[in-house]
Amino acid sequence: MDSHIHARILIACKDQPGIVAKISTTLFSLGANITESAQHTTNPLEGTFFMRIAFYIPRIESVKEVIQDAFAPLIKQFSMQFQLFLEEERKRFAIFVSREDHCLLELLWRQRSGEIQADISMIVSNHPNHEQIAQQMNVPYYYIPVTPEKKLQSERQQLQLLVGKVDFIVLARYMQILSPQMVEQFPRRMINIHHSFLPAFVGAKPYERAYERGVKIIGATAHYVTADLDAGPIIEQDVLRIDHGYSVKEMKAVGRQIERTVLARAVRWHVEDRILVHDNKTIVFT
Repeated sequence: MDSHIHARILIACKDQPGIVAKISTTLFSLGANITESAQHTTNPLEGTFFMRIAFYIPRIESVKEVIQDAFAPLIKQFSMQFQLFLEEERKRFAIFVSREDHCLLELLWRQRSGEIQADISMIVSNHPNHEQIAQQMNVPYYYIPVTPEKKLQSERQQLQLLVGKVDFIVLARYMQILSPQMVEQFPRRMINIHHSFLPAFVGAKPYERAYERGVKIIGATAHYVTADLDAGPIIEQDVLRIDHGYSVKEMKAVGRQIERTVLARAVRWHVEDRILVHDNKTIVFT
């Protein structure tokens, strides 16, 4: 067993002199070696200060409690929001998917290759289409149909599968609007992907409508899910340029390409504890 543990800390507090020095001194007193450090302030004069710091620390009994106790005086002094993560405590997540499989396949491949260092506990779908893929990847697959009349009943079934078994959820083109009650179970722990035509091309057939308008940029947005539809804190976005020669079919292919890469980056950053949420915005230390 490795004699050291890799850990990460996320911090948010009111900005003031001395924060970084005291954090570094505290880690030094624990015998820790800092491997990454990033910080941001909304305003150096009494704005909000954010920090992500990764470090190796000697493996000792109750190491999380030891770190928490060492930082307790700083947490009190600076009124810190303080989050501690150990890399060996791998996160578990569920993938929700409907008919389209491009985002699902990207996540499965990146997880298997080690790019996303978390465990996929299950795939949940309102269609049976992807069960064979799940079997090939040795991931449990749960087909739970969703109808307007039984929507809440279906969500109760989903929650019975999820609670206590996953740390977060990825909506990989899951084409159902979740109830506020469902979203409340995973605050800032549910990631969604959608095309960046919103709000200009909201609703059905966005690519057809974008084609009619002659759009020149296709994009995608990954964000945390909130009770307000597609209005949660944005984690990652990207775009590709197109021109008048693209058909609707070609536009959709470009859209799928961007969606899968944007979602995969957002999931990786969440797994690596690189995201802090402030109001309805994110600070992403990449």
